Amino acid sequence: MLKIRLSRVGKKKRPAYRIVVADSRAPRDGANVEIIGHYDPLTNPATIVINEEKALHWLERGAQPSEAAAKLLAKKGVIGEVQEGITQAEAEAEPEVEAEAETEPEAEANPPEADEVAAEAEGGDEA
Repeated sequence: MLKIRLSRVGKKKRPAYRIVVADSRAPRDGANVEIIGHYDPLTNPATIVINEEKALHWLERGAQPSEAAAKLLAKKGVIGEVQEGITQAEAEAEPEVEAEAETEPEAEANPPEADEVAAEAEGGDEA
């Protein structure tokens, strides 16, 4: 599986990162398929440069971003573009889920605990 993740570069105590597409089995700083950007957390504000076309290309082909890479892609607005297409497809399926969610509160109106309390009260009268 392909992952979009950070690969550390730079000096000791001065980290900088490349945003790369790599095989999930490859080492963090090992071989990568393509470099799609870079990130420097030490500048103020942090420098984030991402080639959005390349990022979208790999996301559409199933590359999964790591947690850190997903945050950076979201800051640049790349993931939002991909998720808009997903949310439109999910929006069509959501009304069915919402209809099921509306029936659940009715079941909660008569909680099973009330039945147990009533059964214990009846059992206590007999003893």
